[in-house]
Amino acid sequence: MCFDVDSHPPDLPADLAPIAGGAAAERLDLTSADGTRFSAALAEAPQPADPAVLILPDVRGLYRFYIELTERFAEAGHHAITFDYFGRTAGAGERGEDFEYMPHVAQTTVEQLQADAAAARDALRERTGARAFVTVGFCFGGMQSFLATTSAELDLAGAVGFYAALDGTRRGIAGPLQRADELRGPLLGLFGGADQGIPVEQVREWERALTTEKEIVIYPDAPHSFFDRKFEEYAEASEDAWRRVLRFLTDVGARVGS
Repeated sequence: MCFDVDSHPPDLPADLAPIAGGAAAERLDLTSADGTRFSAALAEAPQPADPAVLILPDVRGLYRFYIELTERFAEAGHHAITFDYFGRTAGAGERGEDFEYMPHVAQTTVEQLQADAAAARDALRERTGARAFVTVGFCFGGMQSFLATTSAELDLAGAVGFYAALDGTRRGIAGPLQRADELRGPLLGLFGGADQGIPVEQVREWERALTTEKEIVIYPDAPHSFFDRKFEEYAEASEDAWRRVLRFLTDVGARVGS
């Protein structure tokens, strides 16, 4: 598990918090290119700026943590949508604490997830008129966020990954480490120096192999899933990560003429 079941996303930094609350996320059922029905949650920003955000969850899929996170991005001025990975094998719906996700994770493919991301992107564009999109992914979703930059169909303006799995060989695929020279930037990678599953040496190897614009940040004492206000001792890393992500979105928006 990537975070405790009663976790919530960290609040926005106080000086970046909205004067008034943002919109609550709306639950949606979407259809992928192969006809698969899957669930998503969309939050609209009251005073939006491009790019809009496609949130790629960790292995839990459409869990409430990520639904709340769409609302945080909307509060920060960016339309956002998150979606579930498991419509093909577990049906539609929000995932609860007792969802046995790993058998379903094992049945996903990069191509299917990118098709689902494209359907989520299309729904967000139709609803909001957003013109540019950035993926923000976590763990398994961080891997998919970076791999999504290789998709001509998605045509992303950038990608962010929190503690992204880099080596895909354990899943029998080429991950961001193996496909480093194919990834398109700008990229923002946020990692924990105390993450036992993603060694710092591997992060640095990936960073050296990248041939595109990137910013790679390692928080020395932070573990996997540090972006979680239950871990109050990692509040400083979480706040810094928020600032970097929002600055990244601002920079991307300036490039696309927002």
